[in-house]
Amino acid sequence: MRLGHELKRLGRHSVVYGLGGLVSRILATLLLPLYTHYLPPNSYGQVETITALTAVLAIVLQLGISSAFFRFYFDAKEVPEKLTVVRTSFWFTMAMSTLGLVIGLAFAGPVSHLILHSDHATLVRAGAVGLWAQTNYQQLTALFRVEERSTAYAIASVANVLITVAAMVLFVAVAHWGAVGLIVGNFTGTLLVYVVLVAYRSEQLGLEFDRGLFRKMQHFGMPLVPSALALWAINFIDREFIVWYKNLAEVGVYSVAIKISSLLTFVMVAFRTAWPAFAYSIEDDHDARRTYAFVLTYLLALASWVALALGALAPWWVHLLTSRHSYFRAEKGIALLAFAGAVYAGYTVLAIGSGRARRTQLNWVVTGAGALVNVGLNFWLIPAYGMVGAAISTAAAYVALFIGMTLYAQSVYPVDYQWRRVVTALGAGVGLTVAARAAHLPLAPSFLLVLAYPVALGALGFYLPAERRRLVRVFRAAVP
Repeated sequence: MRLGHELKRLGRHSVVYGLGGLVSRILATLLLPLYTHYLPPNSYGQVETITALTAVLAIVLQLGISSAFFRFYFDAKEVPEKLTVVRTSFWFTMAMSTLGLVIGLAFAGPVSHLILHSDHATLVRAGAVGLWAQTNYQQLTALFRVEERSTAYAIASVANVLITVAAMVLFVAVAHWGAVGLIVGNFTGTLLVYVVLVAYRSEQLGLEFDRGLFRKMQHFGMPLVPSALALWAINFIDREFIVWYKNLAEVGVYSVAIKISSLLTFVMVAFRTAWPAFAYSIEDDHDARRTYAFVLTYLLALASWVALALGALAPWWVHLLTSRHSYFRAEKGIALLAFAGAVYAGYTVLAIGSGRARRTQLNWVVTGAGALVNVGLNFWLIPAYGMVGAAISTAAAYVALFIGMTLYAQSVYPVDYQWRRVVTALGAGVGLTVAARAAHLPLAPSFLLVLAYPVALGALGFYLPAERRRLVRVFRAAVP
């Protein structure tokens, strides 16, 4: 196997998969002025809280089947076996998401008082419908991913995004539905595209459910449920702490910091969409280990560069994308959240080792430790520092995740990762960001620091000889 060919394959699929994510992130960022104009911080905070609730319910309802789907699809060698995996996963997901929908509609009032501390049952009902649509949509589009049909996946994603954006503008800016309009608009595109995909896949979605296969998939996937819940806690529980210790307005400001730093999430989502199918498709363990090592290095270098661009230019991003002065404090959390995302990118690569070895039983210990770090720091930092404390807690938790998964994954599936280069890539990004923010540099010098990142890597000895030669060839070809 040629490493360059495999990395190009991963990169090609990541780029195509990321098309929908790119459109989504760009439009979501451009629509921030719309949201912040029509929704005060407390209403925006309500939307983020409902989003957090639906995320955790999706994890519980899927019971790890979505993760097991990738592993068992590639284990199946014949087409009928693969179809059985598809159908068993599809019908289980449909049944569990429908159960969640019924419960959400029936208990909307009590849930609203519990998590929003007010009577907003309509928001909860809208969130329940969105939960059903998103859970089923993700399972069905996963089929494009295992088939490595990235173009078809991107078409579905872009259609989803465009319909969703139009619906959100209609419901928020025209109909003035407020927070409810934002949630309803957010699942409209998902629901419509899902209906089309069901019709498109009708021949593959026959009435078949293999109980024996399902039990095996549960054995693989169930240990990942507490792990996924711990990751959810790291990602979302800080909102509840902020509501408790501060207010919904502070959640709204924090949400702006998250939205802007989530431009890095575009890189992550594109990669994570392609990564499981790519990683499991490499049959030879020697080739897999070598590929995983280079993927970690290159992914963290790219993620650190994007995080630098977000962190060093944070004040200008916030002023550009928000229309209310009350949101401007969000710039204080962007760098922390962006580099937290970069570290999480590395965790995603490391975690594939336990999946490849089919030793996922202790993943929850790693993620649980990260969640405990997050919760403990939330108790300590949020009362004093508000949203900045939440951002610090998130960054610390992801560092704990990275270290913990390194120790565990290396014990069950050792890989010779390029640790010096990994630390160099992250350290250079963090160092340049700190320099820009500590010196309060104007826009132009800050932008130059961002552009200087590849040069800084060269000065720190990051590049291998073959990489230096390739960069020289690219530079000579670009400069007449």
